[in-house]
Amino acid sequence: MAASGSAAQRLLLYETEALLHRLGRVLPLVTQIPAVPAAAIAPVAARAIDRFLADGRDALRELVHQYRSWLRDAGEQVDPSEAQRRFALVRLRFNRVLAHFETFADALLQRCEHDYGTLLRGLDVLASDALALAAPHLEPVPLITYLDRGIGAAIRKARTRLPGGGENPVAVIRVPRERMVGSGIGASIVHEVGHQVAASLDLLKALRMTLRAQQAPSDEAALWGVWERWISEIFADLWAVGALGISGTLGLMQVVSLPRAFVFSVHLDDPHPVPWIRVHLSCAMGEALYPHPQWGRLRDLWNGLYPFVAAERQSELVRSLHAHMPKFVALLLEQRPVSCGGRSLRELVPATDRQPARLAALQREWRTQPDKMRRAPPTLAMAVLGQAKFDGSLPPLEESEMHTRLLQRWALDETIAVPTRLPDQTTAPFRRAA
Repeated sequence: MAASGSAAQRLLLYETEALLHRLGRVLPLVTQIPAVPAAAIAPVAARAIDRFLADGRDALRELVHQYRSWLRDAGEQVDPSEAQRRFALVRLRFNRVLAHFETFADALLQRCEHDYGTLLRGLDVLASDALALAAPHLEPVPLITYLDRGIGAAIRKARTRLPGGGENPVAVIRVPRERMVGSGIGASIVHEVGHQVAASLDLLKALRMTLRAQQAPSDEAALWGVWERWISEIFADLWAVGALGISGTLGLMQVVSLPRAFVFSVHLDDPHPVPWIRVHLSCAMGEALYPHPQWGRLRDLWNGLYPFVAAERQSELVRSLHAHMPKFVALLLEQRPVSCGGRSLRELVPATDRQPARLAALQREWRTQPDKMRRAPPTLAMAVLGQAKFDGSLPPLEESEMHTRLLQRWALDETIAVPTRLPDQTTAPFRRAA
């Protein structure tokens, strides 16, 4: 045993010292990720991430030192299998620290990309504004964005468990690269922020309890059950249309415009509503918040793209959900969760500024005073652009250019804390499309 223990002690001490050396090379992200200031994440987010990572490194370093001391004290009498068991646990902790580091490093490395880094900083500002709509009921949380493949956005919410353990210090929003840059980007960002709002205010628990209470024995019990399964995504869609008006629904349509088989396919184990119903539901929530004939026109457009066919599989459930939708939306918007201070979900959204007539009036005003658009809250600016798109006042190329320029301006203004004029500023942000 002594010879075996001596060899095991030497090997594991060597591996322990090597692990400590590698751990010492895991430096704070603020010293590792170079980016121009306008592309860097907000200081509060950087501090939260590096503090979280530093705490993980410190805890791991203490664990390694404790293991090394135990191994030295045991000397040649150490049990090789017990020493290896303990070392394996230390290595698992080391890999968890690295996994946390990579989670944020992968997102922050994109800040080094020419042009895209600054656009991501602008998206951070947009996300923060969408979160601020929940004030004063919600304490701000740091948010960062990054690009990835795919057609849908996603969020790793703040204060939720990270893979391997630990509480996420910031909200990390993944944005499909194919959405850069156009009207859909705003809808994607605000929808994901809606998930953070729901989590931070603990809204889903209250909403699910209400929907379960509707499932008393009746002909509608099954329908209320379906709405309950989908409530997480429905609330996020509500947050998008509430913050962005019709732009929220237009962005949703871009995501779910898939082959017909997918648009009408119902999967009750999927938290996302069937796409055909989901667009109709967004229109219904938008119309309830901001009454206007435009919602009927948008529904007609959607039905023209994807006409309902009663003979299709699961069509009866889709038809029943569509007929039940007004009752569900009315119930949803009048909910008053305790965390909202007595306000209903309808009252959480900025109804005055997002009315279609108001958005159209701002469009006309900004034609002659474009600087006002930059100074407007980001979600309001996105709402005006989306309204202009639907009204036919914003050609596609100009739409992309306007979104790009806004994201750049928000990044710059947030970085240096004073308004900054970019070169070649557009003086007529809206022109009638040919």
